[in-house]
Amino acid sequence: MSEYILKVTNLTKFYNNVKVLDGVSFTIEQGKIYGFIGENGAGKTTTIRILAGLSEATQGKIEILGQTEKKQLEAVRKKIGILVEKPILYDTLSAAENMNMQCILYGQKNTNIVPQLLEKVGLTNVKKKKVKDFSLGMKQRLGIAMAMVQEPKLLILDEPVNGLDPLGMVEIRELLKSLNKEYGITIIISSHILTQLYQLATDYIIIHKGKIVELLTLEELNDKCRKHIHIETDEALKAIEIIRMKLGTENYEIVSENTIKLYDCMDDVKNVAKILFDGRILVTRFTVVGQNLEEYYIDLFGGK
Repeated sequence: MSEYILKVTNLTKFYNNVKVLDGVSFTIEQGKIYGFIGENGAGKTTTIRILAGLSEATQGKIEILGQTEKKQLEAVRKKIGILVEKPILYDTLSAAENMNMQCILYGQKNTNIVPQLLEKVGLTNVKKKKVKDFSLGMKQRLGIAMAMVQEPKLLILDEPVNGLDPLGMVEIRELLKSLNKEYGITIIISSHILTQLYQLATDYIIIHKGKIVELLTLEELNDKCRKHIHIETDEALKAIEIIRMKLGTENYEIVSENTIKLYDCMDDVKNVAKILFDGRILVTRFTVVGQNLEEYYIDLFGGK
């Protein structure tokens, strides 16, 4: 197992007697990209603000790079880069001037860091162009560069592709992949654009109404979403016996007492239906299913 860089245990938060986080726990392993998924108000931004030190938890424990005490966390948070939605930029300054301001703010004395970061995010050619004349995608890339001024081991991004056109989304996605693979930066990214997140993340944290409802890797997600025949019947055990005898397959999963996922015979669905019918199995649902992340997320909450 990879070394973990951050650990959250039983994080709880109240706002005006309303519980917005309810026992949130998860672990972030070094070198991975985590998709943080949840509807508006689920608790994503609240969690991120607590991790960044911008808000305090009512209850719970945070461990960052092995540190848990308040003063130690304040120091170690300098190794975390944060971007919450839109970056705070000075429109009348250039990209390099904005970066220099960020260096002063964070006490970064490495004079080479600014050109290095601008090169990483693809902004070396803008020179003296003012930020007010940047596209939204360019501003987001500059925001990511500014979040990396303190040379973080962990980068936390809250909705970084909001409002971007498809090309801008692809540019940000490829940038984050590069930062992760080439520079070993661990990334947590919250986003509503699940199709983009699926092409980026190695792991997923799903939060709903302040609670973590599922933690899974990309491999586990793909396994859950892989194409199969979804069969619902009150006679699941009898149906399995018939499937094993008549179809000669063990490639199935009993999901619940009345639900079966059959991963074989995808090219002969009519025969599967006929065998169950001949075996006098009353099937209440019979359909071919193959989900993507967005469909899986919606199905997880009953289509709501």
